[in-house]
Amino acid sequence: MTSTEFYPGLPNPMTHKGFYKGIPTKRLLAWVIDTVVIVFVSILIVPFTAFTAVFFFSVLILVVGFLYRWTTIAMGSGTWGMRMMNIELRDARGEVFDGSTALLHTLGYTISVAFPILQIISAITILVSERHQSLTDFVLNTAALNKKLTR
Repeated sequence: MTSTEFYPGLPNPMTHKGFYKGIPTKRLLAWVIDTVVIVFVSILIVPFTAFTAVFFFSVLILVVGFLYRWTTIAMGSGTWGMRMMNIELRDARGEVFDGSTALLHTLGYTISVAFPILQIISAITILVSERHQSLTDFVLNTAALNKKLTR
């Protein structure tokens, strides 16, 4: 079975390279932007917890990050960082993510972050796979595409 059969709605990376051009760099920059947003929002929340969140700040970042990624991906098929980098996530049919797919993608990302070896493997697959997919993308048959070409 060819990769095109797994992803019937996604552009073929051999014949439509523009959809995948620069995706690893854009995903990294989007991740940096998203991390800054998540940390900033988490810091803003701390005073509203009578500063007790200082003692579980890493858990707060995890929760804020999960909710941020899930909601932004569900509402626009990409986080704010992804949108700034002009990329969006698409499913195997080539459609934008719905809430369920966004939840599963966020859960997969969170599991990858929880286990550093999975995050390293995911980063490697983004660099070397033909569609620049993370481990979560492979499991869900999804990919990040350059947005300006998808409309």
